[in-house]
Amino acid sequence: MKYGILTYLEGKEKYNVGDYVQSLAARQFLPRVDTFMNREKLADYSGDGIRLIMNGWFTHNHSNWVPANQIDPLFVSFHVNSTAAPFMLDDKGISYLKAHEPIGCRDRYTAQILQEKGIDAYFTGCLTLTLDNYKVDDSERGDAIYIVDPFYNYPTREKVFLTPKHFVKSVLNGNLFKLNQIEKQLAKVVDKELLESAQYITQIKPVGQETDEEKFAYAEECLNKYAKAKLVITSRIHCALPCLAMGTPVIFLNAFNTFVDTCRFDGIAELFNRIDVADDGSFTSNFGLEGKINANTMVTNLGLHHQLAEPLKERCRGFINQ
Repeated sequence: MKYGILTYLEGKEKYNVGDYVQSLAARQFLPRVDTFMNREKLADYSGDGIRLIMNGWFTHNHSNWVPANQIDPLFVSFHVNSTAAPFMLDDKGISYLKAHEPIGCRDRYTAQILQEKGIDAYFTGCLTLTLDNYKVDDSERGDAIYIVDPFYNYPTREKVFLTPKHFVKSVLNGNLFKLNQIEKQLAKVVDKELLESAQYITQIKPVGQETDEEKFAYAEECLNKYAKAKLVITSRIHCALPCLAMGTPVIFLNAFNTFVDTCRFDGIAELFNRIDVADDGSFTSNFGLEGKINANTMVTNLGLHHQLAEPLKERCRGFINQ
């Protein structure tokens, strides 16, 4: 039997390192990786029989769903985004998923919409919760505090001026007048000294510059940094979830308010120490924060992820060993 691992088409301008973090979570259960398999081209696979853990966000190329018959899939941590659901869950898509029941879903939203179609589906959480293989001894933990893509859903000059179409849209929806919102909101929740001393990491990188092997290497570099951090502050779930697995204190900055985003977090957001930001910029925390986050802020992860991580490990091991 051969074994595959998911890779991803790049966007027009950038690619998401978080996708590769999710594939690293799958890779740890495989005896080897025989081939990379692009998430958007699974229907085109024509090689030998191959096992593939089907975790993560699906899918941009929903007109080319379902995967080829040669692929033996394990559906865990599977997310059908609200934008893709009407296309993926047609008669053909439903029949395919029913043939591979039960379907383990990354979020409660996906489990619900599959169940409504008569598919045996259940909530698993994200496979990145099993990345405790990157955990280090506490003696190796340093003083570094990382801020990773905070409030990345807010408008930026890069997004607003990307094309004339983006600019016009930003004028119409008001985003043009919300530039510098990331900096302003960060200053509300993180004190000035920490903003100046923290190390900044991004999980969004330019396209056309790295091979898949290099993308996996960068994802591992990020994980190794998070594993030794004193604290991580982020709006990226595929930074925050691995931090839970590795025992790194993490604070999730949650300012997401569109259904496309919030459906991804259903059942996941409750695992974090969070700062929840309202549309008017006011915020609350679920961990008793007084004032702003500073270099001495101490948080203890909630530990709720363990009840999801262990069953995920068992199911992945069972699939590979069957």
